[in-house]
Amino acid sequence: MIISDEFAKHETDFITKYQKKGYTSNYRVNGDVLVDLDTKETFSTDEVKVVAEHRYEGMSNPSDMSILYVIETPMDSKGTFLTGFGPSANLEEAEFFKAIPEENYSEKSNILSSD
Repeated sequence: MIISDEFAKHETDFITKYQKKGYTSNYRVNGDVLVDLDTKETFSTDEVKVVAEHRYEGMSNPSDMSILYVIETPMDSKGTFLTGFGPSANLEEAEFFKAIPEENYSEKSNILSSD
């Protein structure tokens, strides 16, 4: 799994860039499924593809850490999911993304490699 460490950029800059590329869905984790907030469709960890991820460290507070997941699903739902990691991690969200099979992670849509 490749992880790009772009600490100098802000999460919203990347979210905006991905939205322009069609990654417009918003999600939440509910137990062991990912829920598309618009369609209410649910996806198991086996169905979720993480096609890019970016980690951020707070410029003024290094313990303020987050990760942006760029997601595709079998129902052509594409979007982003921003969550904390490290001390600020949401345990339910962290467990969900940890349970996604390694083969479902790629960097195929990473905007840093396709600019």
